[in-house]
Amino acid sequence: MTRVLLADDHPVYLEGLAALLTATGPATGIEVVGTAADGEQAVARAAELAPDVVVMDVRMPVLDGIAATRQVLEGAPGTGVVVLTMSEEDETVFAAMRAGARGYLLKGATRPEITNAIATVAAGGAVFGPAIARRVAEFLTPRPAAGGPAFPELTAREREVLDLVAAGRANPQIAAALYLSPKTVRNVVSAIFAKLHVADRAEAIVRAREAGLGRVSPGSPPGPPR
Repeated sequence: MTRVLLADDHPVYLEGLAALLTATGPATGIEVVGTAADGEQAVARAAELAPDVVVMDVRMPVLDGIAATRQVLEGAPGTGVVVLTMSEEDETVFAAMRAGARGYLLKGATRPEITNAIATVAAGGAVFGPAIARRVAEFLTPRPAAGGPAFPELTAREREVLDLVAAGRANPQIAAALYLSPKTVRNVVSAIFAKLHVADRAEAIVRAREAGLGRVSPGSPPGPPR
């Protein structure tokens, strides 16, 4: 049997899913060993019960599902996590993947889709709902080379800031170079991270340098005001 922990802050949905999986357990090989009403409970129950798979909602109180996924996997890296949520936003999808989730389904998924996802993740695989899989494929597919600028999803100002980030400049240096306030630079950097789906500055630098940015010398003087 595949031992499953369910985490969701909506009692009706949580109870319904638990009842559904329990009723079909003999046929699907799934045993619901526990439930949790928030992310903190999910982490504690996962440590206590050592499930094979955690089915995790994202938007939960106390501790959200992304942070909870990360903590569960820090304690038990072999645990499979299937995110089951209403959110199909790119930022949420890729944040879940970076946290270590190997399954991502929307709450409109059918019972066979959910049980198949649990079985696949328990066996070491990964599975995503059709809409999510298309989005992941689009993100991972290299864009055809064109004469346009790198990262067309960024504004001209964001590309300018990213170029300086890739050159190794810290936010205060970027603010001085572009005659911007430090707060504006922080906001622009945050927008760049979100649009590029990167977790931190180091990942942004790698992406930018691969695209040919960052050739400005870190010690070069500030340019003229814009």
